Amino acid sequence: MNPQHDTPEATAAALIAAVNDALVAPAPVPPAVYRDTTPLPVTGTTPPVVQPGRPPMSQGATDTSVKMLAGGAGVLMAGGGVALPLVALAGVDPLTLALFGGASASALLALSRLVRRTKEAVQAAPATHHHHYAGPVVQDHSHTEYTATSRGLVARSQAQGGTTPAA
Repeated sequence: MNPQHDTPEATAAALIAAVNDALVAPAPVPPAVYRDTTPLPVTGTTPPVVQPGRPPMSQGATDTSVKMLAGGAGVLMAGGGVALPLVALAGVDPLTLALFGGASASALLALSRLVRRTKEAVQAAPATHHHHYAGPVVQDHSHTEYTATSRGLVARSQAQGGTTPAA
Protein backbone atom coordinates (compact mmCIF):
# COMPACT_ATOMS: atom_id res chain seq x y z
CA MET A 1 0.00 0.00 0.00
CA ASN A 2 0.95 3.60 -0.50
CA PRO A 3 2.27 5.10 2.76
CA GLN A 4 0.34 8.34 2.17
CA HIS A 5 -2.99 6.47 2.05
CA ASP A 6 -3.08 4.07 4.91
CA THR A 7 -6.83 3.65 5.04
CA PRO A 8 -9.19 2.51 2.29
CA GLU A 9 -11.18 5.73 2.65
CA ALA A 10 -8.10 7.85 1.98
CA THR A 11 -7.25 5.72 -1.08
CA ALA A 12 -10.79 6.06 -2.39
CA ALA A 13 -10.73 9.82 -1.81
CA ALA A 14 -7.42 10.12 -3.67
CA LEU A 15 -8.82 8.06 -6.58
CA ILE A 16 -11.97 10.21 -6.73
CA ALA A 17 -9.84 13.37 -6.70
CA ALA A 18 -7.68 12.02 -9.55
CA VAL A 19 -10.78 11.19 -11.64
CA ASN A 20 -12.25 14.65 -11.01
CA ASP A 21 -8.96 16.28 -12.01
CA ALA A 22 -8.91 14.23 -15.24
CA LEU A 23 -12.51 15.18 -16.07
CA VAL A 24 -11.94 18.90 -15.44
CA ALA A 25 -8.68 19.16 -17.43
CA PRO A 26 -9.31 19.72 -21.15
CA ALA A 27 -8.23 16.89 -23.41
CA PRO A 28 -5.67 17.81 -26.05
CA VAL A 29 -7.50 18.38 -29.38
CA PRO A 30 -5.66 17.33 -32.52
CA PRO A 31 -5.44 20.10 -35.11
CA ALA A 32 -8.06 19.98 -37.89
CA VAL A 33 -5.68 21.37 -40.50
CA TYR A 34 -2.04 20.63 -41.10
CA ARG A 35 0.11 23.18 -42.90
CA ASP A 36 3.33 21.93 -44.38
CA THR A 37 5.95 24.59 -43.74
CA THR A 38 8.75 23.05 -45.79
CA PRO A 39 9.83 25.34 -48.65
CA LEU A 40 8.68 24.50 -52.19
CA PRO A 41 11.28 23.25 -54.66
CA VAL A 42 12.79 25.81 -56.96
CA THR A 43 11.67 25.67 -60.61
CA GLY A 44 14.58 25.98 -62.98
CA THR A 45 15.17 26.04 -66.72
CA THR A 46 15.70 22.30 -67.05
CA PRO A 47 13.70 20.88 -69.99
CA PRO A 48 10.98 18.33 -69.20
CA VAL A 49 11.93 14.67 -69.10
CA VAL A 50 9.75 11.94 -70.57
CA GLN A 51 8.13 10.09 -67.70
CA PRO A 52 7.67 6.33 -67.59
CA GLY A 53 4.31 4.97 -68.76
CA ARG A 54 2.31 5.91 -71.83
CA PRO A 55 4.16 8.23 -74.21
CA PRO A 56 2.71 11.70 -74.80
CA MET A 57 0.11 11.65 -77.61
CA SER A 58 -2.38 13.93 -79.26
CA GLN A 59 -5.94 14.06 -77.90
CA GLY A 60 -7.27 12.12 -80.90
CA ALA A 61 -4.64 9.41 -80.46
CA THR A 62 -5.41 9.21 -76.75
CA ASP A 63 -9.15 8.90 -77.43
CA THR A 64 -8.55 6.19 -80.03
CA SER A 65 -6.23 4.32 -77.66
CA VAL A 66 -8.83 4.38 -74.89
CA LYS A 67 -11.50 3.13 -77.32
CA MET A 68 -9.27 0.26 -78.40
CA LEU A 69 -8.54 -0.70 -74.80
CA ALA A 70 -12.24 -0.60 -73.93
CA GLY A 71 -13.11 -2.65 -77.02
CA GLY A 72 -10.47 -5.22 -76.11
CA ALA A 73 -11.85 -5.48 -72.60
CA GLY A 74 -15.37 -5.90 -73.98
CA VAL A 75 -14.26 -8.67 -76.37
CA LEU A 76 -12.40 -10.37 -73.53
CA MET A 77 -15.51 -10.34 -71.34
CA ALA A 78 -17.76 -11.56 -74.15
CA GLY A 79 -15.32 -14.36 -74.99
CA GLY A 80 -15.13 -15.38 -71.34
CA GLY A 81 -18.91 -15.29 -71.13
CA VAL A 82 -19.15 -17.69 -74.07
CA ALA A 83 -16.24 -19.91 -73.05
CA LEU A 84 -17.46 -20.53 -69.51
CA PRO A 85 -20.76 -22.21 -70.51
CA LEU A 86 -18.98 -24.16 -73.25
CA VAL A 87 -16.49 -25.55 -70.76
CA ALA A 88 -19.29 -26.29 -68.31
CA LEU A 89 -21.30 -28.05 -71.04
CA ALA A 90 -18.44 -30.13 -72.40
CA GLY A 91 -20.64 -33.24 -72.62
CA VAL A 92 -23.33 -31.63 -74.80
CA ASP A 93 -23.66 -32.60 -78.44
CA PRO A 94 -21.77 -30.11 -80.68
CA LEU A 95 -24.66 -30.03 -83.16
CA THR A 96 -27.02 -28.94 -80.38
CA LEU A 97 -24.63 -26.17 -79.36
CA ALA A 98 -24.28 -25.00 -82.96
CA LEU A 99 -28.05 -24.96 -83.50
CA PHE A 100 -28.59 -23.08 -80.24
CA GLY A 101 -25.92 -20.51 -81.09
CA GLY A 102 -27.17 -20.07 -84.66
CA ALA A 103 -30.78 -19.76 -83.57
CA SER A 104 -29.98 -17.11 -80.99
CA ALA A 105 -27.87 -15.15 -83.49
CA SER A 106 -30.63 -15.39 -86.11
CA ALA A 107 -33.20 -14.20 -83.60
CA LEU A 108 -31.04 -11.21 -82.66
CA LEU A 109 -30.49 -10.30 -86.33
CA ALA A 110 -34.21 -10.59 -87.09
CA LEU A 111 -35.09 -8.48 -84.07
CA SER A 112 -32.60 -5.76 -85.04
CA ARG A 113 -33.97 -5.68 -88.60
CA LEU A 114 -37.54 -5.46 -87.26
CA VAL A 115 -36.59 -2.55 -85.03
CA ARG A 116 -34.84 -0.77 -87.93
CA ARG A 117 -37.78 -1.25 -90.30
CA THR A 118 -40.23 -0.08 -87.65
CA LYS A 119 -38.13 3.02 -87.08
CA GLU A 120 -38.01 3.69 -90.84
CA ALA A 121 -41.78 3.24 -91.13
CA VAL A 122 -42.42 5.65 -88.28
CA GLN A 123 -40.10 8.24 -89.83
CA ALA A 124 -41.69 7.82 -93.28
CA ALA A 125 -45.25 8.17 -92.02
CA PRO A 126 -46.91 11.42 -93.08
CA ALA A 127 -47.09 14.08 -90.46
CA THR A 128 -50.52 14.66 -88.97
CA HIS A 129 -51.84 18.17 -89.23
CA HIS A 130 -55.00 19.58 -87.80
CA HIS A 131 -57.10 22.39 -89.23
CA HIS A 132 -58.83 24.69 -86.81
CA TYR A 133 -61.39 27.02 -88.36
CA ALA A 134 -63.34 29.85 -86.82
CA GLY A 135 -66.46 30.71 -88.81
CA PRO A 136 -68.28 29.16 -91.79
CA VAL A 137 -66.10 26.94 -93.98
CA VAL A 138 -66.85 25.56 -97.46
CA GLN A 139 -64.65 22.75 -98.75
CA ASP A 140 -64.73 21.89 -102.46
CA HIS A 141 -63.48 18.34 -103.11
CA SER A 142 -63.26 18.40 -106.89
CA HIS A 143 -60.80 16.10 -108.57
CA THR A 144 -59.48 15.50 -112.05
CA GLU A 145 -59.57 12.14 -113.81
CA TYR A 146 -57.16 11.35 -116.57
CA THR A 147 -57.59 8.48 -119.01
CA ALA A 148 -54.85 7.38 -121.34
CA THR A 149 -55.56 5.57 -124.59
CA SER A 150 -52.04 4.67 -125.69
CA ARG A 151 -51.39 1.37 -127.40
CA GLY A 152 -48.31 -0.15 -128.98
CA LEU A 153 -44.64 -0.58 -128.24
CA VAL A 154 -43.81 3.09 -128.81
CA ALA A 155 -46.85 5.24 -128.15
CA ARG A 156 -47.62 8.84 -127.45
CA SER A 157 -49.85 9.49 -124.44
CA GLN A 158 -52.23 12.36 -124.32
CA ALA A 159 -54.15 13.08 -121.17
CA GLN A 160 -57.86 13.43 -121.75
CA GLY A 161 -60.58 14.21 -119.31
CA GLY A 162 -61.67 17.07 -117.14
CA THR A 163 -62.72 18.03 -113.71
CA THR A 164 -65.87 16.75 -112.14
CA PRO A 165 -67.45 18.54 -109.19
CA ALA A 166 -67.89 16.62 -105.99
CA ALA A 167 -71.33 15.37 -105.19
